[in-house]
Amino acid sequence: MKQIFPGIWQWSWFSDEKQLDFNGLLLTVGEHQILIDPPPMSGEASATVRRHAPIDYILITNRDHLREASAYQREFGCQLYLPEADAALMETKATKTYKDGELLPGGIWAVHLKDQKSPGESAFFIDRGRGILIVGDALIGQPPGAVRLLPSEKYADVEKAKEGLCRLLKYNFDSLLVGDGVSILTGAKQQVAHLLVGTS
Repeated sequence: MKQIFPGIWQWSWFSDEKQLDFNGLLLTVGEHQILIDPPPMSGEASATVRRHAPIDYILITNRDHLREASAYQREFGCQLYLPEADAALMETKATKTYKDGELLPGGIWAVHLKDQKSPGESAFFIDRGRGILIVGDALIGQPPGAVRLLPSEKYADVEKAKEGLCRLLKYNFDSLLVGDGVSILTGAKQQVAHLLVGTS
């Protein structure tokens, strides 16, 4: 567990199958304690999260990033927010679904991304001056310091998927916190632009 910004901690669980880290976030915003896409936690991560309990909300970016959310929802008795377009495809029942443009707890904006692996794929944007973008499967932080897409077979149309992701470039962000791989804490928008439109 590492604190990467004031009020934001990240912990990782290494996936042998994918050969990269699955990351979860703990956000403290005012009186709210929020988990995002939580993978398994142990040791220091578990202690840090429980030190911040009670957890109020768990936010999920897409149907494949539910991870340990159901278990933590039961443990903490918190609310579970799922993307509206993915909720019907998930076995877990949402406390609430969210859609594009919605302001979520903690001042987090939901950004729906079209033509991705799952119909509800969403990013979260936090406007803290320098801007923080949080993604699930939309972008993978690999190799460190750069981003890539999922393998092309995961998409119905990879070019349409890239077009859908170009929406992210409308946001003023410097940091990209990824659900998979290595987050980019500064200069992230340039890396996303390089991937999507070939500029830096």
